[in-house]
Amino acid sequence: MSFAKLLPIMKHHIFFSISQTPVGGVLPPENEMWNNFFSQVIEADKLGFESAWIAEAHLSSEVQKQNKNPVIPHWQGEVGLNTDIFQLAREVFARTERIEVGSAILNLLCNGGPVAHAERLATFLSLHGLNPNEKRKLNLGFAAGRFDFNSRATGVVPRNGLEESFWPIYKNKFFEEATEVFLRLFQGETLSSQDIPQRVITKDDFLSEGDWQSFRISNPLISETHQVERRWDFEKIQIVPKSYRRELCQLYIGTHNPRLQTWANEFAPVRVFNLSITQPEIIDQTHERMLKSYNQNGGPWLREYMPRTTFVFVHADKKLTDKQNSARAHEKAELALNEYWKALEGTINSNKVKSAATNALVGNPQEVANQILTRFHPSDTLMLWFDFFNHDCSDVIEMMDVYQNQIRPMVESKNR
Repeated sequence: MSFAKLLPIMKHHIFFSISQTPVGGVLPPENEMWNNFFSQVIEADKLGFESAWIAEAHLSSEVQKQNKNPVIPHWQGEVGLNTDIFQLAREVFARTERIEVGSAILNLLCNGGPVAHAERLATFLSLHGLNPNEKRKLNLGFAAGRFDFNSRATGVVPRNGLEESFWPIYKNKFFEEATEVFLRLFQGETLSSQDIPQRVITKDDFLSEGDWQSFRISNPLISETHQVERRWDFEKIQIVPKSYRRELCQLYIGTHNPRLQTWANEFAPVRVFNLSITQPEIIDQTHERMLKSYNQNGGPWLREYMPRTTFVFVHADKKLTDKQNSARAHEKAELALNEYWKALEGTINSNKVKSAATNALVGNPQEVANQILTRFHPSDTLMLWFDFFNHDCSDVIEMMDVYQNQIRPMVESKNR
């Protein structure tokens, strides 16, 4: 092996939210949102971004605000328009040449649950892989879903008072059950729900001794463990199509639970999806853990297998000085972050805006390159978010271009 192959290589992916919410009082119609997305992903392909990760959302968040427990009561418009990564990925692959597609992130519980999702994935891969020369992967991130109303609308609801009272605990167990069903069916197994072990709730599932004792008091029959009734009940099944190219799908589990990250790799090579801002020590602990537990059918664990999401606000007008470009970039960041916190909480939270800006990549090209070199490991994968609260398609594409043609070369020259 040559020395060049041993050098760390940073990967540069791109994230798309397709979030239809007002920015500066302007709410684009759905067709404009879709056209902007396709213009941007086509440009991302030409510019050489390795993978396009696309946010997933379900059901109207605008309508959900009318209900008794609105999850984001101040949000205007829709959190996102992508409800089906498999259909959207087919569109992206048809319009591009090199870029891969990622789901950020598939809700494994809703819309039929793990059996339905395993079969949809098999169908997608069967069609995607018809071309024997096809090498591009679907990077499938999957999780339990952020908003419970998505899952409840499709039948994933508490079945009794105990589940209602301790829903977050039970939801985690249902996600664990769904993950096993999904992974085993995807691997081609024939199985029934009886082949899936029942989950157990223990003290370790609770954040405090008080929460654990409250759970035990709620049901006198609970001792040190409590067996959870299976969520999915089915006779012996096998998904179809049966012949599909599994190598065209790379799985990513979206959980911060160390045990689940490790356990999922008993069934298949499953990487870790990390969307939220995470402390550096947690990032390092995850890499150390996955070095030992990553499924060896996927080869040895590499640092690039856990993408790092970050906002990007860059300005590079040749008519302006570096200082002026830096100021424009910070104005852009503050505007977007202010809009975000107003949408999420109904007010501008200056502390949260400042914190988010500190973790974003903000400035002129040289500043952004320096921030990347300072904050990230040379072997990290960056998941770069340019369209965050920005409906100006030309501005988004310009930032993408500046990043790939100015910032990335500076980073790579220093990392060599």
